Amino acid sequence: MPGQNDERRRAERRKKNAGPAKGPERRKADRRARGQFVQDVLELRRRARQHIEKGAVTGGYELDPTAVIAILNEALATEIVCILRYKRHYFMATGIHAQTVAAEFLQHANEEQTHADQIAERITQLGGAPNFDPEGLAMRSHSQYVEGGSLVDMIREDLVAERIAIESYSEIVRFLGDKDITTRRMMEGILAMEEEHADDLMNLLTTLDPSKAG
Repeated sequence: MPGQNDERRRAERRKKNAGPAKGPERRKADRRARGQFVQDVLELRRRARQHIEKGAVTGGYELDPTAVIAILNEALATEIVCILRYKRHYFMATGIHAQTVAAEFLQHANEEQTHADQIAERITQLGGAPNFDPEGLAMRSHSQYVEGGSLVDMIREDLVAERIAIESYSEIVRFLGDKDITTRRMMEGILAMEEEHADDLMNLLTTLDPSKAG
């Protein structure tokens, strides 16, 4: 019938001219379009407001923060012992190759200091306290403080310590996995630098005393 057709056409024109929904209606449509994801965002916001005193440790943190902090404090002690050993070797280096080797020792010491600072900062982000107490430092550290006699001995002891750190930090990275990506990435960066240190020391050891490079 002409009357019904005209009414239908007018309704279609009104719908077309109205354009997209605005205001609350538009937001409802957006929510329906995004479905479950919107609910997840709202839940994330709700959880983020809970226990804000925990800082970076949210409800989605899958590890025991206390255990991670303890592990990081051992890594911190390892870095501090490495700093002290490298500084000792820097000042005690003597001989024809001393200047070159001492410069390497100092560079490594400074880089270990950066690692220590990174670890200490992460410990505080996780709600812990970095342990700088000298008492028990050697026990907490995975590497040892060995002074060494000759320049070659110093290099060799530093290489041993770096190899220990590499093994230890590799274990930490595997332990963290995808459950603490921020800490894992930090430790991966430190691990990569320790591997560079070991390579540098191996080159020095081979150059100064090929018989002790094995």
